[in-house]
Amino acid sequence: MKSLLAIIFLAIGLHTSSYAQIKKASLQAAGLTCAMCSRATLEALKTLPFVDKIDTDLNNTTFLLSFKPDAQVNIDEIKAKVEDAGFSVAKLTITASFDKIAVEKDAHIKYEGATFHFINAKQQVLSGDQQLTVIDKDFVSAKQFKKFSTQTTMSCYQTGVMASCCNMEGKAPERIYHVSI
Repeated sequence: MKSLLAIIFLAIGLHTSSYAQIKKASLQAAGLTCAMCSRATLEALKTLPFVDKIDTDLNNTTFLLSFKPDAQVNIDEIKAKVEDAGFSVAKLTITASFDKIAVEKDAHIKYEGATFHFINAKQQVLSGDQQLTVIDKDFVSAKQFKKFSTQTTMSCYQTGVMASCCNMEGKAPERIYHVSI
């Protein structure tokens, strides 16, 4: 009987984890001045192991990234690749699938191995594909970062790392992504 219950819980867990996925992202890069700049950024992004396909919108210096099914996406690695190419992230919007996840202002949600902190979100339940804009330092302009800083009193927004404000329950501080809907 115990093994049957274990199999049922494992199956439910596998179903849930396969549904929770970041599917794609729209990345606007800053500092691109020519086709060679765009090409260098594109080539750097192509080396990410979780990227399936990249389309470009050169008029808006935007890269549209599609991720491999069931691949774990690392947002900081995306930023690092853009910076390695010599540029910076001006905006990153991710599209993620949710299955009845309740969010509200300053809520922390564990999602696909990462923790998301919702800034200035109204109380709601997320279902299906949702677009989240990453608003951490180095993902938005300094002016935008300052604006979002006024929308939360939680100190983790300044550092991008869980702090005493995050109710860490005895865990070591970890990376936290601040997002808006």
